[in-house]
Amino acid sequence: MPLLRCLLVVLAVVVASAGLALAEENTGGAGWQVSPSPAPSTEKHHPCLDNSPNMTEKTGGEAGEVVHDYGGLECYVTGSRRSGRAIILVSDYYGFRAPKLRQIADKVADSGYYVVVPDLLYGDPYTDDPARPFWVWIMAHSPDEAAEKTKPLIAALKKEGMSSVGIGGYCWGGKVAVELSKTEETQAVVISHPSLVTVHDMKEVKRPIEILGGERDTITPPLVVHQFEHALDQNNRVDHFVKIFPKAPHAFACRYNASDSFAVKTAEEARADMVQWFDGYLKQPGEFQLQ
Repeated sequence: MPLLRCLLVVLAVVVASAGLALAEENTGGAGWQVSPSPAPSTEKHHPCLDNSPNMTEKTGGEAGEVVHDYGGLECYVTGSRRSGRAIILVSDYYGFRAPKLRQIADKVADSGYYVVVPDLLYGDPYTDDPARPFWVWIMAHSPDEAAEKTKPLIAALKKEGMSSVGIGGYCWGGKVAVELSKTEETQAVVISHPSLVTVHDMKEVKRPIEILGGERDTITPPLVVHQFEHALDQNNRVDHFVKIFPKAPHAFACRYNASDSFAVKTAEEARADMVQWFDGYLKQPGEFQLQ
């Protein structure tokens, strides 16, 4: 029994440390952490896990298709390859099969892009399974490693004739997008309600970046988003734009309530802002007109 008690104490310390890591990240700490990771008893209320997607939801059908090996990744692809411009959308913890995410991809494709949604969770999205707590699941899914896995996909797109590639990321995918923004791999980046992103990250960004935050987001609240903005102001290498959406919670851009007209309008505005940012940096001069 003493050994069992000791093991339980160690487990409690690990969980508490994971929660502390999130607090450190959102105030400027650097590097990949196990967080965000609430205690198992409260994780169902964690904002990153709220309003989980209905994987059987009908969104009017999908315009694209699934490709099983695109730069080594399974991907949902939509739009015309002939556009010569690609956007990679990186999912949150629930993965590339989420119906609303694919619907967003289809609508972005309608704006003249070839859109790719890769499975960077390798068939292992978070599933709200109580037998596998979030803090256990997240340790197997480093966004830094996911960013490295995205590079062959970008190379495959360029080999197919894509003259420009943009990266859009949601929540966990926001951290993936930011890691890629520190390289020469992409032309522009948009992150919506990001998690795991730090102020230190902003000091290393090399590509034009747009940050879309929510007023009621407790994962990356407005105070932290403005810290990002301040860091980018000091980073003279890149253009940047920051916007806070009133009354918007975490995940407002991709896991909104379709029966809530305000939530739908907010998500549509976020998508339009993302497309407009990409238009400015991915399209040829003369193709882009500021709205």
